[in-house]
Amino acid sequence: MAQYMSGEPDAHDGFVRLDDSDIHVVQDGTPGAPAVLLIHGTGASTAWWDPVVPPLAGVCRVIRVDLAGHGRSASPAGGYDIPAQARRAGAALDRLGAGRVTVIGHSTGGTVATALAEQRPGTVTALALIDIGPSLDAFIDQGGVLGRLLLAPLPGRLLWALRTEALIRKAMRTAFTRPVDIPDAIIKATLGMTHRALAETSRASDDYLRQQSLPDRLAVLGLPVLVIFGTGDRRWRSSSAAAYHAVPGARVEMLPGVGHTPMMEDPQTTGRLLLDFVAAAAGHP
Repeated sequence: MAQYMSGEPDAHDGFVRLDDSDIHVVQDGTPGAPAVLLIHGTGASTAWWDPVVPPLAGVCRVIRVDLAGHGRSASPAGGYDIPAQARRAGAALDRLGAGRVTVIGHSTGGTVATALAEQRPGTVTALALIDIGPSLDAFIDQGGVLGRLLLAPLPGRLLWALRTEALIRKAMRTAFTRPVDIPDAIIKATLGMTHRALAETSRASDDYLRQQSLPDRLAVLGLPVLVIFGTGDRRWRSSSAAAYHAVPGARVEMLPGVGHTPMMEDPQTTGRLLLDFVAAAAGHP
């Protein structure tokens, strides 16, 4: 049973209580406007969307969730697989009475968004994916041996226990190509994660992509699809975005000189693309 509890101090900031965890939800915009759900990636939080919320909130009801184990959401003992994360997001939408929504996912959030559309074909009206490779072979392994050790159970827990703000900021360098002043709130949210949440979410995303590519999943959904990709992405090969053209009617937008996080590196262009897409999706039958 889902239960919504208002948070403090912002009346639009609260939690949805689920059977296995509490999910943090932030709402902006007009309640009666077309609904948009924003889903962040691994190690991130609702704060990563801050730069593009104002233009969207001007015409939409913007709903942001922290995935389980991220941001201010609870860290359950399990259930970090992508379908489970999508089910929690769907339960939050139900409790909020959101109705039909356009879902926008960044990085791993793109896999959760796709899973939500697979689970709820009558609820998700359109999908926008930002800098998520179509399949695992598009991934750029920047972490090397240390990165693989970090995600392993035993050495990973020990390494994660030694984390510092400086190390987190260093690890986030590959998330950006253009200069970005990373807010302290973003660093704090990542520092507060458990190793289980970080490692299991990362592995879950890989498993989801390994089972079936995103273009293959999207092709059978019959939804409007927008893909935004920075040409300078240091985590996923930007050339792989061409694979999304296999999805009937999919629109692929490449942002020159932008890295893995367009909503923070070029919020003006990203916000405009999303706003246009949401407006078009609202008129889609």
